Amino acid sequence: MAKDGISVGIIGFGTVGTGAARILLENADLLRQRLGFPVRLKRIADIDTKKDRGITLPKGMLRADANEVLNDPEIDIVAELIGGTRPARDFIVGAIRNKKHVVTANKALLAIEGNAIFKEALRNGVQVGFEASVAGGIPIIKVIREGLIANRILSIYGIINGTSNYILTKMTDEGLEFDRALKEAQRLGYAEADPTFDIEGIDSAHKLTILASLAYGIPLSFDKVYKEGITRITPQDIEFAGELGYKIKLLAIAKCADKKVELRVHPTMLPKDYLISKVDGVFNAIYVEGDAVGDTLYYGRGAGDMPTGSAVVSDICDIAKNMMSNAKGTPVFFTKTALRVKDITEIESMYYFRFSALDKPGVLSKISGILGKNNISIASVIQKGRRVGEAVPLVILTHGAKEKDILKAIAGIDRLPVLAAPTRYIRVEGPETG
Repeated sequence: MAKDGISVGIIGFGTVGTGAARILLENADLLRQRLGFPVRLKRIADIDTKKDRGITLPKGMLRADANEVLNDPEIDIVAELIGGTRPARDFIVGAIRNKKHVVTANKALLAIEGNAIFKEALRNGVQVGFEASVAGGIPIIKVIREGLIANRILSIYGIINGTSNYILTKMTDEGLEFDRALKEAQRLGYAEADPTFDIEGIDSAHKLTILASLAYGIPLSFDKVYKEGITRITPQDIEFAGELGYKIKLLAIAKCADKKVELRVHPTMLPKDYLISKVDGVFNAIYVEGDAVGDTLYYGRGAGDMPTGSAVVSDICDIAKNMMSNAKGTPVFFTKTALRVKDITEIESMYYFRFSALDKPGVLSKISGILGKNNISIASVIQKGRRVGEAVPLVILTHGAKEKDILKAIAGIDRLPVLAAPTRYIRVEGPETG
């Protein structure tokens, strides 16, 4: 460590790396004023040293070999910003073993292999900052670790994937089919050529894994998160949800009660008047309920070079302050705990059903009979159109029910000869409908 300041190296000069470098260079004087010492960007490593990123670097700063960052004894903090699992993990572990602190935006790597990475950091006495791994420029990691440290976190609801939120917004506002909305998102650069991680809920599950570990002290548990994407949502579902007073969002949900934690990502119907329901386009929002503070909501840009770069530099500055004051920093966040992650079949929720039912007498009574046998009560019903002998949509909103009972009921209902297609269902969050 330089006596008069901290030196930083960046591995990965893509979107986030460019944003972080720009902030470190252009706001160097501001950071020095606020910290009381300089934070110097010394080296950037990227295999592409020729691409124009729209930023002017000091001569010799950009190199092709990551080892020039990892093995430089003057570099105190390494920011891994290449993404993916390999070679990112190797770079992070290499930096840790060289006694360098690490900052990363790599939510996928942390969600899947973070337990081992944090143990390695603990053994080597270094810190790992990961504010940029969830919700871009929204400082939600700091909020949960520090701002809400006095609270038991009762629940977290997050719109934490801008791509899916943009697609659902286009479908809601313009009545587009899913495929058209996805192509529009790809055209504008909001969705990748392969959008699987976004539209299937995997990216949101990576982020929820990190938030839940912070909130509940459990090991990172990506494999235990229930994941369901938005590919089967139709304009018809969105229209019916609107008639019932709801909007459909891809929601990441964590709840804790009775020593059990729910971890799930899926399309969710939320009351239209909820603040989080009004979050549209590529924006993110996270609702956190604490036992002391009550309801809180955090909103902002969940991606992009400068918002995410801002989060990266925030971690760099936090670690730098700890280094200059010889503080150990925030410890590894998970602890030994008696909490158990629930299987999705154990949850309770309200549910939206859409049946494609033949327009015949007695159909509703048959369906409601099966629901009743499985302890599911009906809150409201919508039936559109009359085409005697033909299939018409029949929509039912239930009161609170257990997922395992819902699955049994659907299996029975789908065997009825009066149904023309498999039953569609969406989980509903909000106050009970009376």
